[in-house]
Amino acid sequence: MIRRSFAYLHKHFFYFILVSYILGGILPGLGLAIRDTNFGTFTFLDGGKIKVSLSLVLLSLLLLNAGLGIKTSELLHLFKKPILLFVGLFANLSIPILFTFFISFLMILWHNPDEVQNILVGLALIASMPIAASSTAWSQKSNGNLALSLGLVVFSTILSPVTTPIGLHSIGFITTGDYSEDLHEIAGQGVGAFLFLSVLLPTILGIGLHFLLPKDSAEKVKKPIKEMNLLTLLILNYSNASVVLPQVFTNPDWDFLFVILLITGGLCSFSFFIGFVIARIFKTSGSEKSSLVFGLGMNNNGTGLVLASLSLADHPSVMLPIIFYNLVQHIVASYTDSKLSKEKKEL
Repeated sequence: MIRRSFAYLHKHFFYFILVSYILGGILPGLGLAIRDTNFGTFTFLDGGKIKVSLSLVLLSLLLLNAGLGIKTSELLHLFKKPILLFVGLFANLSIPILFTFFISFLMILWHNPDEVQNILVGLALIASMPIAASSTAWSQKSNGNLALSLGLVVFSTILSPVTTPIGLHSIGFITTGDYSEDLHEIAGQGVGAFLFLSVLLPTILGIGLHFLLPKDSAEKVKKPIKEMNLLTLLILNYSNASVVLPQVFTNPDWDFLFVILLITGGLCSFSFFIGFVIARIFKTSGSEKSSLVFGLGMNNNGTGLVLASLSLADHPSVMLPIIFYNLVQHIVASYTDSKLSKEKKEL
């Protein structure tokens, strides 16, 4: 019965994603409780503190599971031929920034300049974030190369003390007034502690456990790990949707919401498309293609939301592009997963 249920979930995951968003909009209570639940505070040696929330634990669990499911042969291949990793990291940083510059020109004639600034700041936070931990779950679901997938997440996170300020400062120069000042200020604060706790530490633990466990035991846990990741993704999506969709459902500003959806959907779709282009140029294997596509299309918007809520509390609308991108990226990921599955069946 349980196996049949997970097989059904795997086959119709796109629809479960949509249902999780709808539930977040109409029944947000549990989702907000998930976001508000925390297990204390983690204090770093430099005095920095981070609340260990349930959302952070679930996010970390995705990477722990990905580390456990990694293949040793893929890991060795990644270090022997790191070109895909380098190209993926460069594309992840440059594409969203260039796209935001393009949007800034298109939006010059928009009737509400303040809405334009909110959109640009939201895009800045999306563009400057490292690759999402959830991309490893999608890559794992489509039998992608987990070494490449984890490499993209981990190295984009390791480089984030440099790349995040680059993204924020770059877009800070095309925004105006208080919005520009806020972006430059956030760029100087750094987000290393949060990224270390939520991304680097669980990944290292997962890979370590993979090498410590006997080979037979590691193989046995791979299938349950995939199933657990699907449930974790649904819970995180529902929780994120619960933050903003209730207000959208009850008091919608239709033209503002439409243009946000159009822009975030355009950025997300273009990023996924570039993943396919790079895979074609470098004639990658099917597993490498999956990891590239999901890695380039999905950003760590959880961190972006944290930064927005702490540093941009006087501009709450900047959270809308981040939330919308987070919602859209899983919808596009679900469609991409079905496309990749069809390609594999045709081979």
